[in-house]
Amino acid sequence: EPTGPIMSPSVFLPMLRELAGAYQAFEFYSSAHIRSLGLTPPQFDIVATLGNTPGMTPKELGEKTLITKGTLTGVVDRLADKGLVRRVASPSDGRSQIIRLTRAGEKLFARVFPAHVAYIQRAFAALSPAEIAAIAAGMRRLREAFVAARTTGEEFP
Repeated sequence: EPTGPIMSPSVFLPMLRELAGAYQAFEFYSSAHIRSLGLTPPQFDIVATLGNTPGMTPKELGEKTLITKGTLTGVVDRLADKGLVRRVASPSDGRSQIIRLTRAGEKLFARVFPAHVAYIQRAFAALSPAEIAAIAAGMRRLREAFVAARTTGEEFP
């Protein structure tokens, strides 16, 4: 429920521009490093998500990575061609598949994931732990506001 009068767009539009700009800057910074590791960002996302797991169904992988189903299949195909993932029948349901890292995929994960975390960490060095916590709290509150607005039942004005 909104609290108080309707807010002027001039109040929140600058914040939305900052949010989009921060995301674009992050993507540019992150993807440059990922490409230097010989992967595309979606390939890295899948390898990083499958790392230290027994594997996932395509549905789980899609939910955790936010890669759409159509795109996911092609990315997994390319990772399978590189020998980094394999599809196996689910032990609980032979009709469904589990996507797992191969031994080569696990070795790649062990090499690239810590390297990428360290690379990302460099950007955060300019912020204090308190600043990071405040930004995280603000982002969480923003996400919650969008979720609440979406579930109020009112579709479109």
